[in-house]
Amino acid sequence: MGSKDKKLIIAVILIGVVSLTVMIGFIGQGNVRHVSIFWQERVEQTVVFEEVDGQVHLRGILGVGGEPNPHLITRTNFAYVLTVINNGETHHRLYIEGLNVQTDLLEPGQQDTITIYPDKEGVYKYFDKRERLEHLGLLEVKSVIPSDEFTGIWNDLI
Repeated sequence: MGSKDKKLIIAVILIGVVSLTVMIGFIGQGNVRHVSIFWQERVEQTVVFEEVDGQVHLRGILGVGGEPNPHLITRTNFAYVLTVINNGETHHRLYIEGLNVQTDLLEPGQQDTITIYPDKEGVYKYFDKRERLEHLGLLEVKSVIPSDEFTGIWNDLI
């Protein structure tokens, strides 16, 4: 084997190692994805109206605790999808004061979904809105900011 063959083999190996290193660095930075990772986040919760001992309660069944009239929490700048089901024996309508959103008037067995895009923090009261407003609980909107952003593989290694 000649000197030229050895140099060629060493050059090919070096090019391969450098190429592999560049590919790992490029992919490690998050530049190659099979799906987009920056879609709009959604907070989804489901609650039901129920009548217990003549009193109206809202109870969480999905994405929120099951206690009566739960404290609902969502984030700013994220879609908040709230599904409301009427398991009671009378008509009900959920109204959120301050955000001025409400469901349709729900007959027993019906459901409605409302989508809210809150843009500021706050604590809002929610009511059963029929002939009069009956205060049931609170919806809290919080701002959440990342404490540390991913800056790439090279900064993480240093």
